[in-house]
Amino acid sequence: MAYLPIEDYGLIGNTHTAALVGVDGSVDWLCLPHFDSPSVFAALLDDRKGGRFRIAPVAAEGVARKQLYWPDTNCLITRFLLSDGVVELIDYMPVGVEPGAPGFRQVARRVEAVRGSVPMRLECAPAFNYARDRHTVERTETGAVFAAPGITLELSSAPAVAMEVRGDRGSAQAVFTLRAGERATFVLRMLDDKDRGARVQSGDTEQELFGTTVNYWHRWLGRCTYKGRWRERVRRSALTLKLLSFGPTGALIAAPTTSLPEAIPGERNWDYRYAWLRDSAFMIYGLLRVGFTEEAGAFMKWLEQRCHERKGDGGLQVAYGLHGEHDLAEHALDHLEGYRGCRPVRVGNAAFRQLQLDVYGELMDAVYLYNKHGSPVSYEFWAELRQLVDWVCDHWRQTDEGIWETRAGPQHFVYSKLMCWVAVDRGLRLADKRSFPADRPKWYRCRDEIYMDVMNNGWSPQRSAFVQYYGSRHLDAANLIMPLVFFMAPDDPRMLKTLDATCRRPEEGGLVTDGLVRRYNLDEYRDGLAGEEGTFNMCTFWLVEALTRAGRTDPRRLAQGRLMFEKMLTFSNPVGLYAEQTGPRGEALGNFPQAFTHLSLISAAFNLDRTLDEA
Repeated sequence: MAYLPIEDYGLIGNTHTAALVGVDGSVDWLCLPHFDSPSVFAALLDDRKGGRFRIAPVAAEGVARKQLYWPDTNCLITRFLLSDGVVELIDYMPVGVEPGAPGFRQVARRVEAVRGSVPMRLECAPAFNYARDRHTVERTETGAVFAAPGITLELSSAPAVAMEVRGDRGSAQAVFTLRAGERATFVLRMLDDKDRGARVQSGDTEQELFGTTVNYWHRWLGRCTYKGRWRERVRRSALTLKLLSFGPTGALIAAPTTSLPEAIPGERNWDYRYAWLRDSAFMIYGLLRVGFTEEAGAFMKWLEQRCHERKGDGGLQVAYGLHGEHDLAEHALDHLEGYRGCRPVRVGNAAFRQLQLDVYGELMDAVYLYNKHGSPVSYEFWAELRQLVDWVCDHWRQTDEGIWETRAGPQHFVYSKLMCWVAVDRGLRLADKRSFPADRPKWYRCRDEIYMDVMNNGWSPQRSAFVQYYGSRHLDAANLIMPLVFFMAPDDPRMLKTLDATCRRPEEGGLVTDGLVRRYNLDEYRDGLAGEEGTFNMCTFWLVEALTRAGRTDPRRLAQGRLMFEKMLTFSNPVGLYAEQTGPRGEALGNFPQAFTHLSLISAAFNLDRTLDEA
C-alpha cells in the first residue's frame, strides 16, 4: 500500500495516548499505553512492516472517502461512498474512564451501513515496539489476542465476527457484509496483569460508551468562552490541544508523532512526543484566553514541578518526558524506512541537552499571566522563580542554540535575548504585583542592559530590520513576537520596518510566499541540516498577530492580517488539523498535528477578533 498524505489523517485520543486514522480506514499510528511508549501500529513510518489496523470496503475501486468529526467532539467519522452503498466508520477512544471500567485503554471502531449492502474487510496486524518485537496471535470466540513481551492486546467484536488468524504475519483478518441499518463494533483493548479493563460486551454497551464519550467532549468544550468570528476553528484547535495533553501530569506534547519529515526527501525528522517548556508556557496563555483555566492550572503545576528539578547549574532543560523524565536520549531506528523513505526514524530528542535561553521568558510570561487571570502563585513557587530570574541575569550574555534548535552551533540569537528581557520584566511585574521579595536593583539594571543590547546589536541598519543573530543580516520569523510580548510598540518604526522586510518574498530577502511564512531563509542561513523545509504554520499566525497589533493605528495592516489569517485557515486538512509546516503544493509536512500551530491559531483569532471589534 502507498503512503497516505499526512493531511489525510484524523486524530483520536484519550489524554494518555492518541492514534492517527487515515481516510482509508487504517489506524497507521498508535503508541500504548502513553504518547511516548513504543508503537503498536506504525505503518506511518514503514508501510510494509510498521503494523496497522484497517477496516474498509472490500472494493478497491470506485470508493469515495470523506472524513469529519462528530460535531464538537474528538470522535472521528470516515465515510465510504460506493455506487451500491454507503458505510460509516466511527473511531474514538473513550475518555475519563477509570481503570477497570469498560472503555479503559481502548480504541473503539464502529462500522455502520447507511445504504445498500457493502462487503467489508478487517485487518489487524500490530507490530510491537516499533516493529522490533515478535508476537503471537490466538483466535478467540469474539476476535483475537496478540501477545508480545510486556504487552498484550485483545481485539473483540460485537456481534461476533469470524476472524482468521495468521501466525506467520501475526495478524487477524475478517471479511463481513453489512446491509443498511446493520452495524458491527470492534474494540482493541490493552490487557495487563495490573488492570485488565472491562470488555465491551455488546453493541448496546458500546453505544452507551459512545454516548458517554460524546457527552464528555460536549461538557468540556462548553467551558470555551470564545464566541468570535472563527468559533468553529478555535474550538477545533482547543479540542486538538486537549488530545495532546497528558492527563496524569498535565504535560503538553509537541505532537503525537515522531519523524514525519519536514521535506521529502529529507533528514529533518524529529521526535515530538515530549513536553517542551516553551509549548507548555504558550499553552497556558492560549487556554486562559478561551476560558480553560482548569487545564492551564494543570500545566502550571507541571511547570512548577520542573522548576523544583533544576540542573546542577541552576538552569532548566528545554524538554522533559511526560512524567518529568530528564533523559530523552536520541537514537535512530534503522530498521524502519521512514515515511515515504525519509530516514532516519528517531526516538528521543537530543535537543533536551541544548541551551535555549528563550524558555525562561516564556515560562515567566506564562506564570505572570496565570497569576493574573488564573490563581495566585505560592511563595514556594516564587522562591524558585526568583532564583531563575537571577540565573537569567547571570547567563543572558551567553550564546545558545535558539528556539529553532538548529545544529549549526550557538549564536547570540535575537529572539533568545528578547525572551531573557521578558523573563526579567515579568519577574519584576510579578514581584510588584504580589509584593514579593526580589533583588529589584539588579533586575532593573539587567532588564535595561538586555534591552539596549538587543537594540544596538540585533538591529541591522543595512536590512532595516531586526535580524536573526548578532552580526547577521538575515531575518528570523521569531522576532515577530516582539510586539506580542510588549518589547516593542507594534507601530514603532523599527517594528514596522521589520514587518515590511518579513513580508517580502524570499527572493527579495523576505520570508513570505503566497501568504505563508518561513522561519528563516535557508538560502541565507544554513542551519546544520541537509535539505529544504516548508513554511512554518505558527510563524504565519505570529505574523497575523503582529499585523493585527500594528493595525490598531493602520487599517491597511489590519486588513492584511485578516486576509492572511483567513487564507491560512484554508491550509488545514479537511478536519481542521495542522502539521508543523506547509509544503510548496499545500501539503502537510512535519509532525502532525502540532500543538504550537493550534496554540498560535487560537491566539491570533482572539486578538484579531478583539481588534476588529474595536475598529
